[in-house]
Amino acid sequence: MLIHPWDAAHDEGEWRDWLSRHDFGQLAVNGLPGDPPSVQPMHFRYEPEAGPHGRVLAHLARPNPLWRALEANPTVLLSVVDDYVFAPGPWAVPEGTPPEHGTPTSYYAAVQLRCTAHVVDDPAEKAEFLNRQVAHFQPDGATAPAAPGEAPFGRLLSGIRVLNLEVTEVRAKFKYAGNKPEEVQARIATHLAERAGPGDLAARTHQLRRGARG
Repeated sequence: MLIHPWDAAHDEGEWRDWLSRHDFGQLAVNGLPGDPPSVQPMHFRYEPEAGPHGRVLAHLARPNPLWRALEANPTVLLSVVDDYVFAPGPWAVPEGTPPEHGTPTSYYAAVQLRCTAHVVDDPAEKAEFLNRQVAHFQPDGATAPAAPGEAPFGRLLSGIRVLNLEVTEVRAKFKYAGNKPEEVQARIATHLAERAGPGDLAARTHQLRRGARG
């Protein structure tokens, strides 16, 4: 992922705050020799306090073909992308330039977590990590905890494997016209508010927030 200086996260707190509100991404795993990389969409729980860069907890079905590739190479990449919009060319055209000469582009936020994958098969440890995931998505409860040998989920533990992803590097990008003059940024913000389509208001919030901080 190319990150220009004007698209880079202002500080660690910016990407951590954004990631705290996002818990669905795509896990990229190196393929076995002769195979392309594998990509697995999945929900996850990010725990920032676990290590210098935090850790990610997730689980997948035991028949998933990713396991063989993970055993061969445990280095993986979790990609999380959101708040994306398409911006028509005329929106960002410099002052005094014909509108049709503007360059269409995309605006988006992306955080990529490079991780070392640790596969968890111990039933008690799997149950603990699984319960931590459920607590993240259902903080009010409403689902019985998993426990080895106990109903209702104990017998299902053998059908899954847990991923404990140790985060070793984080790359974050917030591409929201940070290299454009103030008058152009103001025009883009106006158009985003007027269009108000999927992602537009979130993108506008990022643009105004980052513009205000320089």
